[in-house]
Amino acid sequence: MKEKIIKKATDMFLKLGFKSVTMDDIACEMCISKKTIYKYFHNKEVLIVEATDFVHQNIHVTIDEIISRNYNAIEENFEIRKMLKSFFQTSDNSPVYQLKRHYPEIYEKMMDNEIEDCNSMFKQNIEKGITQGLYRSNLDIDNIVQFYYTLVFTIKENTQSESASLKKEILALEYHTRAIATPKGIEELEKQLLNINI
Repeated sequence: MKEKIIKKATDMFLKLGFKSVTMDDIACEMCISKKTIYKYFHNKEVLIVEATDFVHQNIHVTIDEIISRNYNAIEENFEIRKMLKSFFQTSDNSPVYQLKRHYPEIYEKMMDNEIEDCNSMFKQNIEKGITQGLYRSNLDIDNIVQFYYTLVFTIKENTQSESASLKKEILALEYHTRAIATPKGIEELEKQLLNINI
């Protein structure tokens, strides 16, 4: 039952917002008593922590699956963006923006986890791109990783609309890729841009 509550609450938080969804709403949607929810989660904040962990795990399992398909480094980044777009397509409001505004402590914890994971993922992508001749070999990888995740997270946390956030993230990805790509990488970037709707 605990897992079912987390899944339903996560779905509702992403669609309707962390602030507006109440424990009563979740209980009503699931046709269970509010007491049943409180048996597993003593308040809404605990449930939000579980929901953000659930989203984090699902996103990173899917990212790992994309990476395992052996796309080239640039294509891999665009495939991850497409996945994120489909993951949040039911949301009008940015979940990250809402979390930062209404539950800053939970947001800070989530961001610490995300930054650690993204550091590793972005670094691996750049190293892969260098090996494939798509990114320049003389890059300061650590600083470029920091520039890129700072740009992406700044967009996420300051953009209210999820659709606007995703559009800006595609533009940030293009900006990032152009800054580090070889001529071969620019060709691949142009190919990817033709296949994406922003």
